[in-house]
Amino acid sequence: MTISKFTTAAVAAIVAAGISTPASAEVDFSGKTIEWIIPFSETGGSAKWANFFGPLLSEAMPGNPTVVVKFMPGAGSTKGANWFQEQKHEDGTTMFGSSGSTQFPYLLNDPRVRYEYKDWIPVMASGTGGVAYLNPEDGANFDGSANALQDIDFIYGSQGATRLDLVPLLAWEMLGMNVEPVFGIKGRGDGRLMFERGEANIDYQTTSGYLGGSLDLVAEGKAVPMMSWGALDADGNIVRDPTFPDMPSFKEVCEATDGCETSGDAWDAWKAFFVAGFPVQKLAFLPGDTPQDVVDTYSAAFEAVVGRADFAEISAARVGKYDVFTGSGTADALATATSVSDSAKTFVIDWLKEAYGVELN
Repeated sequence: MTISKFTTAAVAAIVAAGISTPASAEVDFSGKTIEWIIPFSETGGSAKWANFFGPLLSEAMPGNPTVVVKFMPGAGSTKGANWFQEQKHEDGTTMFGSSGSTQFPYLLNDPRVRYEYKDWIPVMASGTGGVAYLNPEDGANFDGSANALQDIDFIYGSQGATRLDLVPLLAWEMLGMNVEPVFGIKGRGDGRLMFERGEANIDYQTTSGYLGGSLDLVAEGKAVPMMSWGALDADGNIVRDPTFPDMPSFKEVCEATDGCETSGDAWDAWKAFFVAGFPVQKLAFLPGDTPQDVVDTYSAAFEAVVGRADFAEISAARVGKYDVFTGSGTADALATATSVSDSAKTFVIDWLKEAYGVELN
């Protein structure tokens, strides 16, 4: 387990424009340390998400406790989630951060899952997006469609086909691309490192990981953006990601690519798992037996964070322009993140078996 600790300077840089407001007069965290467990490596998007929210949470909590992010990677995040399932409330200083790669094994009844989301208490949830990108040589062939990419052999560093990676893997297959995943990396940041070393020629990152690492590769001419996965509008349609309005969505690229359809079983399954994995992609939880006053304190603190006058500006630069759910909204957000139709599950389970030999039945 590796540790990332917020320094005074780091906190000051993010919260300089904010005003500390105690979230509750009844619960005091003075002198305490909150451990925020992230079940991935310290190089990925979840790390950047927690490292962004951590100092803001510290500033908003009564007593301004220290927030320490601890990384517990393994088994595509199920190791950390299984560990959290066994945790009980002690003093309100243990919090867990899940991701779509934690949600998908749960949805697909992965045999390694020994955790139950219904046992946990959500106190914050936030959406994200994702961006796929290519190396410069292959990126030169991208013209808004994948037609010129279908004869190229791609290598991709993957956490596993039952994780959040199923969204890009299924998308690339629908586009007729030949993408060979190398399974076993511990986080998306490790996939980016494979790309940087030339061991992979295609990659995808969630928005925080893309903004915090891959965007520099683009600026240096070492990567070429291909597409975002998109976002949902009020009517449930896939539209361009608000963080990347100049980048085509997967739907647009699919519509421009021979043989790719934005209707039918494959599209319906892809969209269902995209909805479960991205609009509510990351959630912060307390153990299920946490007293209500402690839950209320965390909820009020996160509400204060989102209510900051500068929150939209600082979050756009670090984690993107997406909804953040607090208070009663976290229950509805969790329901969205852990609900997929039986038909979509059946399609994906069959596809995983056919494409990668993964059997979940």
